[in-house]
Amino acid sequence: MAKTTGHIACITDKDTVIAVSGGSKKEFLEQDISEELEKVMDDKERYTSKENNDLAIPITKNENKERRYNSQVVYPIISDGDVIGSVILLSKDNNTKMTEIEQKVAQSAASFLGSQMEI
Repeated sequence: MAKTTGHIACITDKDTVIAVSGGSKKEFLEQDISEELEKVMDDKERYTSKENNDLAIPITKNENKERRYNSQVVYPIISDGDVIGSVILLSKDNNTKMTEIEQKVAQSAASFLGSQMEI
């Protein structure tokens, strides 16, 4: 996903970031997810920061409300009706806006991962 979109891609389970590509692994990998991200996942909603106006939600607990990225797309991974994680695309570039293409890429990845986990 990171190579295709040029953005940072993260995969989480219900508690931590389990995979990172296109960005600093140290910044995200094995970090506990934020309460804001947990809420998006629990609500089974997708989140897209729009036009760089909406503040991107923190991904990890250690972000201390700093605005580290300007745009993001978050899709929950749903398996057998339960949320098991999320797919996230992030950009730190001030001029980048997440378009429908990035939303579809994240949605496709979340759907694929969710279907792979079903029994």
